[in-house]
Amino acid sequence: MAEQSDKDMPFTATNYRMLLVGLAVVVLGYLLMSGGGSGDPEVFSEDVFSPRRITLAPILVLAGYLFIVYAILVKPKANGQA
Repeated sequence: MAEQSDKDMPFTATNYRMLLVGLAVVVLGYLLMSGGGSGDPEVFSEDVFSPRRITLAPILVLAGYLFIVYAILVKPKANGQA
């Protein structure tokens, strides 16, 4: 009976681990994107346009979301198959 319930589960532990990795990459991307503002509204800070915030962080967020989609769509391999 336990074997039947395992086959009915859409996700395996591997899927959940992949989802968590993707989520961690998305969170890292958003953390890298944050900040760069100035405490004084009269002063403009050029840190807003750093390559980390306008290039690296959006790429990480997009890669994280794509990895999450992959983690959802990947089918687990059967135990008997290689």
